[in-house]
Amino acid sequence: MSLDWRSKLIQPDMRAPEGFRSLATPTYRGSTTLLRSAGDVNDHWDSKEQPYRYGLYGTPTTLELGARIAELEGASYSFITPGGQAAISLISLTFATTGSHVLIPESVYGPNRELAERLLSRFGVQVEFYDPLVGARIEQLFRPSTRLIWCESPGSITMEIQDIPAITAAARQHGIVTALDNTYAAGVHFDAFAHGVDVSMQALTKYIGGHSDLLLGSVSVRNQGLYERLGDAHQLLGMNASPDDCSLALRGLQTLAVRLAHLESSTLAVARWFEACAEIESVLHPAFPQCPGNALWKRDFTGSSSVFSVVFKDVVSREAIIRFIDSLEMFRLGFSWGDVTSLIMRYEQLLNRSGRWPAERIVRINVGLELVSDLLADLEKGLAALRA
Repeated sequence: MSLDWRSKLIQPDMRAPEGFRSLATPTYRGSTTLLRSAGDVNDHWDSKEQPYRYGLYGTPTTLELGARIAELEGASYSFITPGGQAAISLISLTFATTGSHVLIPESVYGPNRELAERLLSRFGVQVEFYDPLVGARIEQLFRPSTRLIWCESPGSITMEIQDIPAITAAARQHGIVTALDNTYAAGVHFDAFAHGVDVSMQALTKYIGGHSDLLLGSVSVRNQGLYERLGDAHQLLGMNASPDDCSLALRGLQTLAVRLAHLESSTLAVARWFEACAEIESVLHPAFPQCPGNALWKRDFTGSSSVFSVVFKDVVSREAIIRFIDSLEMFRLGFSWGDVTSLIMRYEQLLNRSGRWPAERIVRINVGLELVSDLLADLEKGLAALRA
């Protein structure tokens, strides 16, 4: 068929020669997926049945990232979402139905708590926040309507380690789904599925991405039944992820082991420095004895990562803590963590939680890939400003 040149701009005959091979995963962009035959038309999300129906359900780049995350976590399947909060939302909106009861630890990531209080409550979901150190006693909180238990270990900011095996064992006896925010462990320092978790999520924005330049999340599942329930919600909520971001995450996976090892070593050095500071009441690092649940961390985790918190003594004023933070040059003021740049943040909004520590005196640190001696010199300068 002979085409006009204007049509050839849209449907050309010429293509690059086949056979190109590269170490990099190609970035496949596309919304429309071409089908083989009119008899092949359906609109199902399940890539196990037919990988490609529409770009919303994933391109080869997206599906490869999902497969790599599932392999890393020992899951049967992983969904990719546009961000960590999207992953949290997908799980809650799948399993928290009208009239159901959901248990969430008091130490949970702030936006997860806000999702429960500001959105799930509108749908008639009953949310209860529990002591993250409750362990097997969580069974006392179960109701006939309990459908989902969230865990987060270590806890966001206050770093409590949960007894995940005890919680999942109790939940399984009652047919309750357990979900874990496993971002701190990057899916590798804590084996969620070996410890009984049903659904594990990560903010791939953090350690997998690792460079502050993407927003992605993952939801990994234990079995086929959970895969089908989450897959339907994933489609209906339109949770497509950018193939460009997925390609950056695939690249980040290649250096994950090296970065995690360096971050653990540097973070432990910085945390030990804080232990020697006269102004610090406590260092909340999972590997330190004073961190709630440290014995559980030793039992269940294979390593630590880049985040910890410090609690200033009550003689240190709010203004002095702000002076300390504002005088730092290498520790940038930002909410995220897990990337190459060191960050610091106050969390006074924690005052609405029934936590163990005075929120106005908690500061969270993320250690990056900078030289430890430079970071400590910066912190020394900050303490001098605090004491001024």
